[in-house]
Amino acid sequence: MWTYILGPFLSFLPKRWRKSLFATESIKWVHATFISGLAEFAIAVYAFMYWYSYSVTNWVQRGLEVAMNGGVGSGISDHAVGAAALLLWANHPLTWILGYFSVEGATRLCSAVFADSILGTLPLFLLDKAIVTIFRLEKKRPGHELDAPPGSFAGAIREKMLTATLPMVSDELSFRSDGAGEILQIAACRPKEDWTPPRVVRFKDSYYRLEACSQGMGRRPFQYTLRRLSAGVPGRTVLVYSPE
Repeated sequence: MWTYILGPFLSFLPKRWRKSLFATESIKWVHATFISGLAEFAIAVYAFMYWYSYSVTNWVQRGLEVAMNGGVGSGISDHAVGAAALLLWANHPLTWILGYFSVEGATRLCSAVFADSILGTLPLFLLDKAIVTIFRLEKKRPGHELDAPPGSFAGAIREKMLTATLPMVSDELSFRSDGAGEILQIAACRPKEDWTPPRVVRFKDSYYRLEACSQGMGRRPFQYTLRRLSAGVPGRTVLVYSPE
């Protein structure tokens, strides 16, 4: 229920804001983003067309009235008045704003359909980054996952196209040791959601820290390197890995 009532509105928010809300666990974000992107695209396109019809028509009428009253001199044709009105419309800030939200709505819609990617609106994303930068709410660290702006949509599409051509096979696990302890290497045919360093993963009765993730070639291109911990504490942030 929350997916279709609150989800479309909350999907505009940056990821960090969504995670702070109590209702996020009960929302299917891909569905909510699809509805939100479709509504944003439809409303922006309708407003764009209405603004074009309203503004150009009124500016042409005013220009013709001024020309007929001799306010701009002789020799001004109706085509020149129409071209001037079109130029004013094309350079108006509202035209650019509505055009942007039309493109953003289409991008968010396509990202949800083809890439299962949840993209918020860019203005709120930039506001969130400005707040983080000014007040230093987060410390940067290797592997820290931040929200991706709409520019990452191409990367999500490439990943979706790659996985679509790969057969569904079980993960390949290998263990090795170095001077610091045991290392678990996981090769998967699909990317694992929320597996970003340095998350802690529980496998059977052992706890591992995710140290690196990369994308290679072959039937299992997604590679994850985990180091076994001497002890672990169960919690909501711990990822549970069950290969079967």
